[in-house]
Amino acid sequence: MIIRIVCAVLGAKLWGVWGLIAGLVAGHFIVKGLLTRRRRLDPLVRQKIETTVFGTAFPLMGYLAKVDGRVSEQEVQATEQLMASMRLSPEQRKEAIHLFKGGAQSEFNPEPLVSHFLTVCGQYIDIKQILLAYLIAIALADGTVHDAEKQALQKIAAQLGFSAFLFERMLKAAEAQQRFRGGYYRSRAGGTQAPNAAEELTGAYQALGLEPSATDSELKKAYRKLMSQYHPDKLAGQGIPDEMIKVATERSQEIQAAYDVVKKSRKG
Repeated sequence: MIIRIVCAVLGAKLWGVWGLIAGLVAGHFIVKGLLTRRRRLDPLVRQKIETTVFGTAFPLMGYLAKVDGRVSEQEVQATEQLMASMRLSPEQRKEAIHLFKGGAQSEFNPEPLVSHFLTVCGQYIDIKQILLAYLIAIALADGTVHDAEKQALQKIAAQLGFSAFLFERMLKAAEAQQRFRGGYYRSRAGGTQAPNAAEELTGAYQALGLEPSATDSELKKAYRKLMSQYHPDKLAGQGIPDEMIKVATERSQEIQAAYDVVKKSRKG
């Protein structure tokens, strides 16, 4: 309250009535920012968020892996790679496997779990986006999202508060980022081959969710939005588990690589 009053008084002295209004608005956002920062630094809040994210992600991964009838070898490998990227401790790895298997049970119902997640993390849009990105990655583990997987993802996304349009955009971006990841594309024969310059540039645009006709302004806006979504420092402040931030770091590096490819092509 004191901060709001100080801002309002200063604004009024400097710019009169409009300054008073501007001061009140500025004071409101300053207080809001301070309260948000305090919540982020609260160890108990952070621990609760970390536990909830971890306890939600792996059961839902197991659920998605099994929703099309069976857990494929690619999905198992994708989960193993994810755990390796997260550098889980032996205890954390054991718990993650247990949660994954629980989600893969035929009687598993994801709705109560997502509801609990929203109770703890519903106000944090970035945390919800990261969770959905994880689930999409699992669904893409075998190279494509099957109909049953997509329907399950759509229901989870809707419960998390994402529109159908935003979900489709995230899914398409994830598919493009998967193709761009690592600097290679899968050949029709099933092996891998290095992309030529044209293929690499096409993949870079797709990874950023853009068409080649996008303006420089649109390019920069898309890049900043994606980097904000996956920026490790920002996520760390919101309570994302440290293990998951390592994976977010890799995703941000992929986005940076795609942006660099596009920028380089435009300079030429």
